[in-house]
Amino acid sequence: MDNIQVTTIDLLRHGACEGGEIFRGSTDVALTELGWQQMQASLAPLTGWQQIICSPLQRCRRFAEHFAQQNGVPIAISERLRELHFGDWEGQTLVDVQREHGESLRSFWENPTRFTPPNGEHMDVFRERVLAAAANTLQQYRGRHVLLIAHGAVIRMLLCEWLQMPMTAFSSIAVPYAGLSRVRIYYRGDDKPWLQLVFHRGE
Repeated sequence: MDNIQVTTIDLLRHGACEGGEIFRGSTDVALTELGWQQMQASLAPLTGWQQIICSPLQRCRRFAEHFAQQNGVPIAISERLRELHFGDWEGQTLVDVQREHGESLRSFWENPTRFTPPNGEHMDVFRERVLAAAANTLQQYRGRHVLLIAHGAVIRMLLCEWLQMPMTAFSSIAVPYAGLSRVRIYYRGDDKPWLQLVFHRGE
């Protein structure tokens, strides 16, 4: 047991944003005051982070930079943690997309690897960049406690991969605004790392 090394990753989604319930994807919008408060409330009971990593989009980055400064934690920005780009659906409300492209939207939710929003980022491309960011994080910060602040699709992708779930389960994972998940990864010598989902919560 003495040679076990543990990496703890806390996955925090950004809070509510300006513009309401839209497909914002890579559109760079700010948090609302409520969104800021949601993120603060999610992190309030917890401590111990040694590194913060976040998406470059301001709904993640601005809070992360403030939180890092307030708590004396180093921060790194990862371009690979940007949200999935939703193509022609970017900036449209969920209600409008449902009304005008209901069949396409249903196809995307049911099997995102087989259906891509028009002119959007293919899920395989998204998966590759997100997992590359995760691999770099696990290598660079092995044995440490990391707070990763990102987006709903990014967090769903990581949980699907780490929990060995099929991509058809992608849309079944609830990741609400300021939702927080903790994952521990145990390294035991040369054995394959063992992962434990400690908690997954939100409103």
